[in-house]
Amino acid sequence: MPERHVVCDISSLGDPGSRGFVVEGESGSVELFVVRRGEHLAAYKNSCPHTGVNLEWQPDQFLDLSNSYIQCATHGALFRLEDGYCLSGPCAGELLESVEVRLEAGLVVVTLDKEG
Repeated sequence: MPERHVVCDISSLGDPGSRGFVVEGESGSVELFVVRRGEHLAAYKNSCPHTGVNLEWQPDQFLDLSNSYIQCATHGALFRLEDGYCLSGPCAGELLESVEVRLEAGLVVVTLDKEG
């Protein structure tokens, strides 16, 4: 059965904005981040498909300077906020690993598979 975790209140996410979290699940901890643009929320595991490094360049900074794309701080790869698709960089054409996310009564809730 999947595990649900409340990670934050929607008011703590900028618009557009991003925020990182470590979620403790039954299978151990999972590093992930949530991005927001308008009414759209997306969550991804914090791991670049190119090398597996964390994406942020400083805490909670997953977006490029224009707040238009998710950017890998290590190699500059750019990913769409909506689906994690890599538009440019060494992992072009690959996807960030998505995590199910929804808004429930103003709270951002992620759902993890038991495998993490």
